[in-house]
Amino acid sequence: MHARRIDALVLDNYQRAARVILANHLITRSYPDRVALPLIRRWATELREDLAELFGYRLEVTETTARLFPVADRLDPGRPARTVNDRIFDRRRYAYLALALAALGRAGDQVTLSELAEQVAAYTGRIDGLELAPDRAGDRDAFVDAVGWLATRGAITLADGDAGGWASDPEVGEALYDIDRPVVFALFRPPRALQHLHSVRGLLTEDSPASGRPTDDAARRVRRTLVERPVVYAAELPPQERTLLAQERVVAEVELFTGLKAERRAEGVVLIDTSGRLSDIRFPGTGTLAQVALLLVGEIADRVLDIDNPVPRRRFVPESEPTLAGQLDDAIPESTVFVPLADTPADSSSDDDRPEDDFADTEPETYPFVDAGWVGETVQALTDRYGVTFAAQWQADVPGLTAEVVALLRRLRLVRDTADGLLVLPALARYRGAVVTVRTRRAEELFVTAADTVGGTGTEGI
Repeated sequence: MHARRIDALVLDNYQRAARVILANHLITRSYPDRVALPLIRRWATELREDLAELFGYRLEVTETTARLFPVADRLDPGRPARTVNDRIFDRRRYAYLALALAALGRAGDQVTLSELAEQVAAYTGRIDGLELAPDRAGDRDAFVDAVGWLATRGAITLADGDAGGWASDPEVGEALYDIDRPVVFALFRPPRALQHLHSVRGLLTEDSPASGRPTDDAARRVRRTLVERPVVYAAELPPQERTLLAQERVVAEVELFTGLKAERRAEGVVLIDTSGRLSDIRFPGTGTLAQVALLLVGEIADRVLDIDNPVPRRRFVPESEPTLAGQLDDAIPESTVFVPLADTPADSSSDDDRPEDDFADTEPETYPFVDAGWVGETVQALTDRYGVTFAAQWQADVPGLTAEVVALLRRLRLVRDTADGLLVLPALARYRGAVVTVRTRRAEELFVTAADTVGGTGTEGI
């Protein structure tokens, strides 16, 4: 492991490079910023070998891009693509994104937005249930969101015009883009030919370095879980990986590589990222959702710790990964795409070939449970008390606010939502001592500073 041999004076710089590449699997001249690519290129050799040894990941670095090819042990529905305005991609936007990449791969050095839309529209004609009609505002908005995702990562660069103008009126507006072909090539290069796949699992993994020892492969899975999940609970791991998680060496290697500090508890491990370069969500944070989430966490902790009114407990059953994989497999348009292209039998890596359940002989843990009605009433009470400091859209939509806050806590792995409530996971107790302060605007103020208008939560005592 190279991190052990790097001089202490530059180790922090190497660890920063490790965090950047783990957080951004594609790095270009401009994405995520202009200093990331030179940083990765400086440590390319060391990063390439450490990523392969510790995680089984493959790193490719060129003059213009750095691309990390991870090994996906499970599908994660909590990390969707997002628009430049932080809206989650829906199926249509994903489809437009994939087809735009295909069109850019066949284009020249430049393309207009209308030309790209015309090509994507032609592709959608071959897929049942998908259409791009430039005369429909909804289709134009979704297509511009997909193009914006590509522009953010440097695959295309605006040379002239305005995509927003085209989205408003394609007869008047137009945009011209320069195409960065190496970035387009780096964005999507599947490890296997698509027409030979009949399951999404064929796209998730590549052959990791052969160790010859099952323990080494299990250790890589544990390290991958540590850097991919906000919290790793021992109860969700099979017995062999649970044993490795408890070993100091495995966690210490990830600490040394990333520069993060591990917080250990009997229930599991969390890596604390004070740098913000590895986390896609900062918590506690600013904004209404993060503030209400912290308020709700405090209320949940008080409810769980109320010995006079004990809450019920429910079993913690590890999430079933095949559910999402099965849904994606069911969406594959075999009749229009895969069957005409395929020249080999269906991929044998189906659900029937999965290993037997590793948790069959494991007694599930039990955790506190709060019902959905109580959660809704609590968020309503918080809105009644602090709503003047919330964003206007949430003041008028408490059910929507509740759903978004619960989704945030689920992504942070502080709760597990069920059909009728929330399972309270151990990491939530980390925030039970938070002291919340709310700034209010004084009626006599004529001019208000920016700081005064941010109402919300302080985080002293965390």
